[in-house]
Amino acid sequence: MRATQRAIELAQAAAAAAQDKLGQDVVGLDVSGQLALTDVFVIASAPNERQVGAIVDAVEERLLQLGAKPLRREGQHEGRWVLLDFSDIVVHVMHAEDRQFYALERLWKDCPPVLLPEPGTPAGES
Repeated sequence: MRATQRAIELAQAAAAAAQDKLGQDVVGLDVSGQLALTDVFVIASAPNERQVGAIVDAVEERLLQLGAKPLRREGQHEGRWVLLDFSDIVVHVMHAEDRQFYALERLWKDCPPVLLPEPGTPAGES
């Protein structure tokens, strides 16, 4: 099974929004073959809680412009690991230390990567 085109488009938009707010090490993983609940994980990190919040707000705003509303938002109060569930994609914005500790990429290493825009690439280009 492969991620839907809609999920890939949302993941690319979420990645671009995270990068616009200086999100670090933004990656996408096609988890559709492993999970029935979502198609793509987008993972980004930030050096502090304030930056995590800024990235989360930017991602939500960008995806709302594409007609995607989050079904669930978890972890906002602590600001160290915020999860945004848009059904087709799940965005994880993590404090850099937490990302290193939990190592989601290692846990999902069998999942293929999703091509995301390079930092600084305008939205819609890859």
